[in-house]
Amino acid sequence: MQYALTLTADPVSRPLGPEHVREAVAALRAAGARHQGTTWLGRGCALDLVLAAPAADPVRAGVDHALAGAGVDIAIQPAAGRRRRLLVADMDSTVIGQETLDELADMAGLREKVAPITDRAMRGEIDFEAALRERVRLLAGHPAALLATLVEQRITLTPGAGVLVRTMRAHGARTALVSGGFTAVTGPVAHRAGFDVHHANRLVVVNGRLTGTVENPVLGADAKRAILHRLCSECAIAPVDALAVGDGANDMPMLAAAGTGVAFRARPRVAASARFRVDHGDLTALLYLQGFREDEFAGHGAVGNPRASQPG
Repeated sequence: MQYALTLTADPVSRPLGPEHVREAVAALRAAGARHQGTTWLGRGCALDLVLAAPAADPVRAGVDHALAGAGVDIAIQPAAGRRRRLLVADMDSTVIGQETLDELADMAGLREKVAPITDRAMRGEIDFEAALRERVRLLAGHPAALLATLVEQRITLTPGAGVLVRTMRAHGARTALVSGGFTAVTGPVAHRAGFDVHHANRLVVVNGRLTGTVENPVLGADAKRAILHRLCSECAIAPVDALAVGDGANDMPMLAAAGTGVAFRARPRVAASARFRVDHGDLTALLYLQGFREDEFAGHGAVGNPRASQPG
């Protein structure tokens, strides 16, 4: 079978170079694979090694060992049929660089109480729904206007998020932001990044203040997976044609259900369970995993394109 071995990296701090290609090719040959060609997908940040191999796992293990510590993310999959027709993305610490509840708690002077609960929930050490309700309860009585301030002053898109979403849409995919956070944040973030739709929990507000409760049912791990399946049905595709990305334990069922499930700078348990992981590159790595070249990105070459001016 013909496989694509994709290497991605941060083009600024630790770019890919010829030495990485040499080491990877030597490793795949040692694993019994035949190197059939190299295609650079992005300058200094992504390439495909096309190879023929009887099985993927020995090749992946060999290249992992050869490039250990090099700051390179490695993925191997069949070369054909990699492009996905649905993107389902987590929000906190994935599409945005923050944990919404932690930032909201910080604005209310409660970060020290809330952040440790968030961390344990994202690691899968405690139940997500119980942790969500416990954290929201601490915010009771605070003005709901904090949410608008949060979005305006603290929320930033993860590098590559807008390029990922808009490129997939430009190539015919549907895109959804699916979060265990809150609609007051997913709405503006979805608009900013270019998602088609968004799904999240709803905070209960009375007389302009947070009540410390969320509407039922809570959107947690099972709901994320269910939404992925429903979106697949709406798009008349199988889950194998979907790409999902997230970082926390509540993303694991969703990542497992998708044909391409990517743990993005994820907690250890999540990274260990996912078929694909990105620890070094930005979110455009998800485009390279699908075989997109940089010149196929939405807005390529335009002013403000984050890849347009990078050397490689």
